[in-house]
Amino acid sequence: MPREGEILFVVALISISIISFSLGRLSAINDRKTPIQVLGDRPTQTAEVLSSVKEKTEPKAKIDEKNALYVGSKNGSVYHFPWCPGAQKMKEGNKIFFSSKEEAEKAGYRPAANCDGL
Repeated sequence: MPREGEILFVVALISISIISFSLGRLSAINDRKTPIQVLGDRPTQTAEVLSSVKEKTEPKAKIDEKNALYVGSKNGSVYHFPWCPGAQKMKEGNKIFFSSKEEAEKAGYRPAANCDGL
């Protein structure tokens, strides 16, 4: 076992080298980050953008459940036939009703993949 000292020295040297290299990489990553700067606050422009997005995503006319051909969730992005499993699992308060595919797609919804015929 006369080589135990040499083996320990090599393992220690490799470990110290790896740790030193890792610390160097970490310090380089922190130096490259630039701080975020807020140049100006434009609350009116932000409000305009939010209101236009809200207008585009909300259905214009309320369709009652009896006349609806398609159902979507206000929390989701797909529409179903009312008899599809996905539509039946939705909470009543989250349902949005559409009278046509075009109306649903115009509101930003896409057809559900698990609902045959869409």
